[in-house]
Amino acid sequence: MSIRPGLCSVTFRQLEPAAIAALAADAGLQAVEWGGDVHVPPGDVARASQVARVTADAGLAVASYGSYFRGDAGEEIAPVLDAAAALGADRIRIWAGRTGSAQASAQERAATIDALAAAVEQAGARGISLALEFHGGTLADDAEQTLRVLDEVASPHLSTYWQPTVSAPDDVAVAEYRRIADRVSAVHVFSWWPAAERLTLGARDGLWRAFAAAAAVAPVPPRDALLEFVPGDDPAALAGEAAALRAYVG
Repeated sequence: MSIRPGLCSVTFRQLEPAAIAALAADAGLQAVEWGGDVHVPPGDVARASQVARVTADAGLAVASYGSYFRGDAGEEIAPVLDAAAALGADRIRIWAGRTGSAQASAQERAATIDALAAAVEQAGARGISLALEFHGGTLADDAEQTLRVLDEVASPHLSTYWQPTVSAPDDVAVAEYRRIADRVSAVHVFSWWPAAERLTLGARDGLWRAFAAAAAVAPVPPRDALLEFVPGDDPAALAGEAAALRAYVG
């Protein structure tokens, strides 16, 4: 198994990109997913180019661009693609709408799928892939629904992320990963329990060992495992969390 350990910049929204890159490199990580909410705003090509240089100077790769594109009516993917291209990101994380799969009307669902399909087509034309955030409150809120979205969009340029569902026991969370494993390009790594309490990875050691075992036998393992949030949002916690991550996926 060869999974690249990295960091989501949203983990440290309070820090500048250079500080984040230095932290990641010092912690032995290899890549950064740069977030579109603070660090690399959509359409800001100059900022994206600057962050690309900061990343490379730290000896790191750009894992992906963490966007907040949701396929809303009138929402354009072009500024997101422009930022990703300047950043040197070949993958963009996107969201499958704003409504959970059980609550979305047929009309709302169709509009979201159409918007995602159009965005994927534009991204693919620029050599960029998109990947769904695996998250509640969207159409990709569990394994089966994520597969449904992927199948309805039906593009080789769309994959999905995976992360443990909040409050799900270890075996349930890992079973969801196994169900979608061959479509997963990246994983957001964190230990929240029993709900949104931010624990160390070691506090859910069984979860992450089981994930690593499942990824090792997946047809295609995720390219990236990206730390997303640390206990107390404390930069000093990164070194230990990165060491744990590298032990799981190394």
